[in-house]
Amino acid sequence: MIDPFPIPAPAPLINIVKPIADALTLQSLPLHFHEVLLAAAFYTFTCNIVSPFLSARVCPKTYPRLSRRSKLNWDVHVVSFVQACVINALSLYIIWFDEERMEWRDNKNWEMRIFGYYGIGGLCQSLALGYFLWDFCVCSTHVEIFGWGMVAHAVCAMTVFALGYRPFIYFSAPVFLLYELSSPFLNIHWFCDKLNLTGSIYQAINGAFLVGTFFGCRIVWGLYSSFYTFRDMWWLIQNGHTNYNQRVPSGELSTLSTPELQRIANEPRGQTSAFNAEQYIPLWLPCVYLASNLVLNTLNLFWFGKMIQTIRTRFEPPLGTKGIGPDKIPYQPVHPDSEDSDLGIGEPGKKREHKNMHMTSGSEDSPNTPKGKGSVATARRKAEEAMNGPVGTVSDTKVERSVHEDGRTSVEVTGSQKRSARSRRKA
Repeated sequence: MIDPFPIPAPAPLINIVKPIADALTLQSLPLHFHEVLLAAAFYTFTCNIVSPFLSARVCPKTYPRLSRRSKLNWDVHVVSFVQACVINALSLYIIWFDEERMEWRDNKNWEMRIFGYYGIGGLCQSLALGYFLWDFCVCSTHVEIFGWGMVAHAVCAMTVFALGYRPFIYFSAPVFLLYELSSPFLNIHWFCDKLNLTGSIYQAINGAFLVGTFFGCRIVWGLYSSFYTFRDMWWLIQNGHTNYNQRVPSGELSTLSTPELQRIANEPRGQTSAFNAEQYIPLWLPCVYLASNLVLNTLNLFWFGKMIQTIRTRFEPPLGTKGIGPDKIPYQPVHPDSEDSDLGIGEPGKKREHKNMHMTSGSEDSPNTPKGKGSVATARRKAEEAMNGPVGTVSDTKVERSVHEDGRTSVEVTGSQKRSARSRRKA
């Protein structure tokens, strides 16, 4: 199928891009470079104009109160949501309805799956490359927010998608772009946290779709598609070259003029083999794709486990793990005048030494005690003076402490002595 984008590649832009594309052996890039630029501009406009305008009106109690850093993160998630919806819809359309591509599914057409070109596949790849170009600009401009890891991710993604304009495995571009089917639900999950909907029924339903699409598309579909892509690469390496148009491997690319490129863009059948004169693929090219695919599948398996773990922390047991975990320590009764009655947890009778103070159990403030610090007995005396009465004895006072899953420490003091209305007011 020819490229359905309503704006064809302008001849002046083709003339500018063509020398660079020929030098980099990216023959089909001049036909789609304008789509890459327009896609990057569209995502920039969405991030800087559309998202702030709509978000401030749809979420007036949340978005305007966010910090500059959080607003940028919000806008980036909006762009990610829009891009995922667009690229998913286009990829599914190509897989289901493109007739030329359907013919390439036969095993005997493995060369077409590697070297074949079709216009709508170039559009799909260009929208993805435009997004990663925008992503690279945002991440490199705000490294202090996103980090160098995200910059490296954007560079790798741009490199892989740019190499496809050779053309190389155009057939697989919409296949692996369907990884993005889980991205809309991932962004919705993030928005739920920002809108104080953590643990709500909305986040629970979205979480089910998130886990289902992530497992179905990135794990099942991803590993299945990777196997067949690896098989095509193996056949390519085993043959050493392709004999689609010529019977002798040359390793040279034919140079096409601007009118020839424009003619190719309008030929539904002729364009599929228009760039197949190359008879040799450098070994590093399939190796780069195979290594990238292997790393991505490994990361998907890792992220799937972390995703389930993170989602469960948003909900109460038994399905969730909110408030529980392996690091939880139960309440431990501690004698109020013992030497381990500070905020730490220790063994009875064992002294606690601190960097600047030493707490004793039955004496006044020691010379080494900083201002405002003291023993439990001193604190009891001051409390009795403030309340004009006893606050309890050792026998009827119980101190319990716990260390929560996230590392926070809490202390609870209870006693059996009843307090008067006056003492309660003073407390």
